[in-house]
Amino acid sequence: MRVATDIGGTFTDLVYVDENGNIGIDKSSTTPPNFEKGVLDVIKKSGVDQSSISMFIHGTTVIINALTERKGAKTALITTKGFRDVLEIARGNRPDLFNVNYEKPTPFVERYLRREVDERMNYKGDVLRELNADEVKECIEYFKKEGVEAIAVSYLHSYRNPAHEQQTVQLIKELWPEVKVTASSDITQEWREYERTNTAVLNAYVQPAATTYIDRLENELKTQAEIDQRYIMQSNGGTTKFDKAKEAPINMVESGPVAGIFGAAVLGEMIGEKNIIAFDIGGTTAKCSLIENGEVKVSTDYYIERDNRSAGYPIKTPVVDIVEIGNGGGSIAWIDRAGSLKVGPQSAGANPGPVAYGQGGTEPTTTDANLLTGRLSPKNFDYNVNLDAVRSAIDTKIGNHFGISPEEAALGIIRIANSNMLNALKLISIRKGYNPQDFTLLAFGGGGSMHAPALALELGVKKVVVPIASPVFSAWGMLMTDLRHDYIQTYIKRMNDLAPEEIDRQWEEIERNALQHFSEEGMEAENVEFHRFADMRYLGQEHTVKVPVANGKWSEEVKKQAIENFHKLHEKNYTFKLEDAQTEIVNLHVTAFGKVEKPIISKIERTSSLAEAKKEDRDVYYENKGWVPTPVYDRDKLPTNEVITGPAIVEEKAAVTVIYEQQKLYLDDYGNIIIEKEDN
Repeated sequence: MRVATDIGGTFTDLVYVDENGNIGIDKSSTTPPNFEKGVLDVIKKSGVDQSSISMFIHGTTVIINALTERKGAKTALITTKGFRDVLEIARGNRPDLFNVNYEKPTPFVERYLRREVDERMNYKGDVLRELNADEVKECIEYFKKEGVEAIAVSYLHSYRNPAHEQQTVQLIKELWPEVKVTASSDITQEWREYERTNTAVLNAYVQPAATTYIDRLENELKTQAEIDQRYIMQSNGGTTKFDKAKEAPINMVESGPVAGIFGAAVLGEMIGEKNIIAFDIGGTTAKCSLIENGEVKVSTDYYIERDNRSAGYPIKTPVVDIVEIGNGGGSIAWIDRAGSLKVGPQSAGANPGPVAYGQGGTEPTTTDANLLTGRLSPKNFDYNVNLDAVRSAIDTKIGNHFGISPEEAALGIIRIANSNMLNALKLISIRKGYNPQDFTLLAFGGGGSMHAPALALELGVKKVVVPIASPVFSAWGMLMTDLRHDYIQTYIKRMNDLAPEEIDRQWEEIERNALQHFSEEGMEAENVEFHRFADMRYLGQEHTVKVPVANGKWSEEVKKQAIENFHKLHEKNYTFKLEDAQTEIVNLHVTAFGKVEKPIISKIERTSSLAEAKKEDRDVYYENKGWVPTPVYDRDKLPTNEVITGPAIVEEKAAVTVIYEQQKLYLDDYGNIIIEKEDN
């Protein structure tokens, strides 16, 4: 049996698949700060026979939480003489050009803990000045006195030659084995001094907490059962072993969310949908990502805490391209100073949660609004719901301000939440040159199916898919992943001057290192699959375009094809191409997959009727309609390929699907809900 667990801001999810392809799901409350307790709770609650677990895959928010809440280790930095302030200088590109009070983000390492040593490489990786080991020793003694818990080492041009960083790390481990140490060249081999240094710092900052958490989780699992295959989800959409995750925990910064995106691509292939907008609404956030022709888009231009007023903090590691906003089921509705209604980004979280939970929450949330308008039923909560308390909170906090009824106020909360989510969907599609009508919206998470049909009508999307196990779909996606590692090497060469045999040597070296990496994880070479990309640009440009290139030996014909593909992709991304301009490669990128045997998902057979699946008729409050009697169905009893016309509601454990007058719904052969717009 294979089990996957995913820690979210409100709930910890579990999905299991047995030997016959049967799927089971469950949820329990997330338990900060002891997140491993929530994992054990949900395993116990699911009733899984722990002795039969052969594979365990885990996604976690521990890393992103440690960064956003500033709960990492006391971290120091050792860098090249003259570059102590690179974290402070950062970049000159201000996100808010007209903000005269703009301040750059505060570095995670204070200046007194940033020390310089004498050493120097040039841009080719040639040694200009040898490393001064005595100065490194002085740094170590100083950091000991200051109570440092983790050290980042980032030297100039170490992406070309990591020798001095390796010597420094070795010296630190010999003189101070207790401290955690990160070399920038072990995390990324791309250029960009500021981004690379910040990534090394953030990895060091979270490493002690990540190591402690993984060790605790591993020890707790061992007390329950002996599981040989234990993996953790990475931000690039693949998995890695527990031990490897402790070395580079920054690769888990988006560990949980990306699993759902990858799962959407896998499911899309199963049902014949190659172009997908994956849309995940949880208790705290809404996340979306665009999948084109079955390809999950991965980038190393990732930032945390970046918005239209803050430059954020760059992380130069491969992360699935995601747009994320602070809107989910627990998002709080409030009135701003201008008197306008807002929803999020503040969240009631798991504790105290929405007013409906009866656990002390007093602020109205999206969940409360969906409950008051009849989209959710009090009977399906794990708590005794006091509907009068929910109505009173919405009326007092929102309705009275606008002089409207509690139901109208609740509908307003839903509309604002939908508007926020619609903007996120536009950012990932329209703003990047894609027409949403060419894509299928695949909605999951606890709130995905409730909001997606309304958003599809707004966007003009013709089809919505609510997948099997939709409330815990990110965990489902983990069961479908392979081991994955991305190897990105800065390699600046003009295409006109590039000799095929020269670039072949670079590809072969990267792939040889990848095979060694997989061998250490117990993966045979014949099960490793390589995908190659070249980050290319026009000569003199700053930005690059990622171009897929063929495996195998390069030739002049392969070079020519890569250039042609670059022109096409550049035009698609930036609306123009310069076919007479010189082109150059900036980075070589190899994605290596260690293929893991996947569970086979069985088709379902149901002989029940729609009448048997119907639970009740319930009054639901709709815009411009008021209260409308609406049929409610049980998803677990729906027959396959029987059409339901809207308005209608389909309920399942921990999720609800709401469709409207212009839509119809049916269950496909795999148990996915398919929603389409009715023909006029």
